[in-house]
Amino acid sequence: MEIQEHYTGHVQPGGAAARRRLDALTVTKVSVGPMDNNAYLLTCRNTGDALLVDAANDPERLADLLGHDEDRPRLRTIVTTHQHPDHWQALGSLAGQTGSYTVAHPADAQPLPVPPDHEVEHGDTVTVGDCSLEVIHLRGHTPGSIALLYRDPSGHPHLFTGDSLFPGGVGKTNSPEDFRSLIDDVENRVFAVLPDETWFYPGHGDDSTLGAERPKLAEWRERGW
Repeated sequence: MEIQEHYTGHVQPGGAAARRRLDALTVTKVSVGPMDNNAYLLTCRNTGDALLVDAANDPERLADLLGHDEDRPRLRTIVTTHQHPDHWQALGSLAGQTGSYTVAHPADAQPLPVPPDHEVEHGDTVTVGDCSLEVIHLRGHTPGSIALLYRDPSGHPHLFTGDSLFPGGVGKTNSPEDFRSLIDDVENRVFAVLPDETWFYPGHGDDSTLGAERPKLAEWRERGW
């Protein structure tokens, strides 16, 4: 698979992946499946261990993302951000192929094709090699939706939001109560505690920063979606 080293946060369905190199971690983004789902391969630069955020679709394409050389990343963990099927179509195949440890929130575990090896709650951590990711539970899009936060010691935070936060709004909800739950969590657990420089990586489409979206929070709450 072609991997572009100039990272902008935009990838095309069926196109090249894009890699971002941080001091301790690399982030490789690829679009898979008919719903333009983003999958993110996080690789610890010190150990070569890797974690995949959402084995969404196209297991062969995700396997190609790992490469075929002897020094390719070792996929140790697959985190599923939430229960919707477009985010786990390749989970069973890829976990079986690589022997990866699977992770999800217990409230979203039941619909998954393989039971999570580890269920995580808000405030837990998941490791990838020498790097730690914090679990943020964002209730509303689904009961067990989670985001993963990497606090880069050498730069700004990086947040993988699944379908809970996008450029232009929070994720889809099915009731006013679910919307209030999600917008409250996004405001209190994300925007209230993280700086504008935080770069976030959604489950579909392009990336953004909290600073670019923060002025729109009141508008999102008023419109109700």
